[in-house]
Amino acid sequence: MDIANYIDHTLLKSDATTEQIRVLCEEARQYSFASVCTNSVFTSFVAEQLRGSEVKTCAVVGFPLGAMATKAKALETKTAVEDGAEEIDMVLAIGLLKQGEDEKVRSDIEAVVREAHPKASVKVIIEACLLTDEEKERACRLSLEAGADYVKTSTGFSTGGASLEDVRLMKKTVGEKMKVKASGGIRTLRSALDFIEAGADRIGTSNGVQIVEEAK
Repeated sequence: MDIANYIDHTLLKSDATTEQIRVLCEEARQYSFASVCTNSVFTSFVAEQLRGSEVKTCAVVGFPLGAMATKAKALETKTAVEDGAEEIDMVLAIGLLKQGEDEKVRSDIEAVVREAHPKASVKVIIEACLLTDEEKERACRLSLEAGADYVKTSTGFSTGGASLEDVRLMKKTVGEKMKVKASGGIRTLRSALDFIEAGADRIGTSNGVQIVEEAK
């Protein structure tokens, strides 16, 4: 197993600079990571830096709160795809989910999926640290019904990151119909391998270089 193929090489801090993103892309090409994941202001730059490589361009949408209007999420997705995004990591409307407005949550995801497919896959960030197990399962089912490709544990910007228990629960809920991405607080090779064993198909981390070097 090549651990690099599981890693979304990530930099989402608000003070990230173009130079830092350029280095991120260089590292991603060098180590053959799955994708480079950034805020959408950098999407066209990332796509240009990665041109000719197998590394995908990933943009976050509705990040990090998930609380923007559906039309805004859809437009951000449309813009990111036009700028070269091949993967979209969107944040689910967490408050709507918690108050039981499942149809609005599903429609929110569907709007992003419509703008992304077929050019880009969609990962739905459910922000598991804010949800009960029942809400996590419901978030996964709604993501599946809306046509998304992955469910993702966390933004890494809330009260907690990925947990093995969440990944196992998410994988059990979606089975083979969707993939699972674990993100938030994954900093070591052992941790990454544990999440893959628990059912993660992708690992979001800003420590990808250290993890791959450790694997060597």
